Amino acid sequence: MPEKMSLLYLCTGNSCRSQMAEGWTRALKGDQIEVYSAGIETHGLNPNAVKVMAEAGIDITTQQSQHIDEFKDTKIDYVITVCNAAHETCPWFPVDCKVIHVGFEDPPKLSPADAPEEAKLDGFRRVRDEIKAFVGTLPEFLTK
Repeated sequence: MPEKMSLLYLCTGNSCRSQMAEGWTRALKGDQIEVYSAGIETHGLNPNAVKVMAEAGIDITTQQSQHIDEFKDTKIDYVITVCNAAHETCPWFPVDCKVIHVGFEDPPKLSPADAPEEAKLDGFRRVRDEIKAFVGTLPEFLTK
């Protein structure tokens, strides 16, 4: 059996987008990809991200918000930045690690702070589904 490729999703706070991407990749491509997620900072797991992933049948409650420094000794084949801030401040990675930017909107910013809870969840659902569609293109997208 061929060795799995390793992939790390990088976001600002490792609370929403990168966590959803990790969950989808583990669920849909776990037989081909060893997946991690991290942030330039750690903000904790966003409860709305947990909620909308559970609606899709994916449990991310065991995932943790991790800082990129925790992976400095981990062999990573691909880093995918999922937000502009992480892309712009992406730390240095070894030459044999390919860094790719695939941006997704920040779910908490898609609705006003005073919006009803259901309206807030709609933004999370939209981004969740966009991330699922992207994960469906893996690993072929990475090896083009």
